[in-house]
Amino acid sequence: MFLPPHCPSKMKQLQQIGVLVSFIFYIQLHLLGVALGNQVTFYVHNKCPFPIWPATASNTGHPIIADGGFYLPSGSTQRIIAPWDWSGRIWARTGCNFHPTPTTSKNRTNWQPACETGDCDGRLQCNGLIGTPPATLVEITLQGYKASPNYYDVSLVDGYNLPVAVMSKPISSKCSIGGCVRNLNDCCPPELQVLSRDGSGRVVACKSACTAFNNDAFCCRNEYGTPAKCRPSVYSRLFKDVCPSYYSYAFDSPPPLVKCDAKEYVVTFCPASWGSDELQEM
Repeated sequence: MFLPPHCPSKMKQLQQIGVLVSFIFYIQLHLLGVALGNQVTFYVHNKCPFPIWPATASNTGHPIIADGGFYLPSGSTQRIIAPWDWSGRIWARTGCNFHPTPTTSKNRTNWQPACETGDCDGRLQCNGLIGTPPATLVEITLQGYKASPNYYDVSLVDGYNLPVAVMSKPISSKCSIGGCVRNLNDCCPPELQVLSRDGSGRVVACKSACTAFNNDAFCCRNEYGTPAKCRPSVYSRLFKDVCPSYYSYAFDSPPPLVKCDAKEYVVTFCPASWGSDELQEM
């Protein structure tokens, strides 16, 4: 078969184009792999026998994740993604009643609380706002970007509304924070109680002593701003007895901080059976 003189040149060009396409495809796959590797996944699970509205608030300089908040029915799980250098908090809101109107948007404020606990200016999507205490906080700092373990804790420094457990996926004992041995709302002292707005007298949250009394000694500030000066109180000891894996006050010791290099975590609200005195620790 006779090929015109220009054919070999065209064949070479086609080969070069094929090599270039293959190279671009390889780069795209590589970048996709890097992007997927540079993130951490949280599975937020609701085992409470009622709906909750989980929320997120990022620390300064970090992006908002999961739109800042979402609805989660009982028994459901929501997957959320965070950059591998993210830092912030996750908590759950309860007793929410959002009133949609023609002007409602994710950034619109109701100018009044929409939730009994953990409210963020009446918004479904908190958009960076921190929830109103008291609320149980999962505090997270991811450090995969510098090849260091992530660290996280559960804090009652701002009070309690729900028990929560945090575990790596797959499960590792060194990466786990268990739930509470009881529902703290059931043994909350009257001076710390937050009652349901339905008038039933039901306790829906338990303030920390700092939140309730705004006292330097309870808040570990000013002259009490060191571990030597700020000691456990009768209230923080109660919190510690009921939820031994959580921070009970600012200088809790030893610090209940977990370090773990996993890429996936499960955050479970109401991790054990819900009941007055029968919450078994996970």
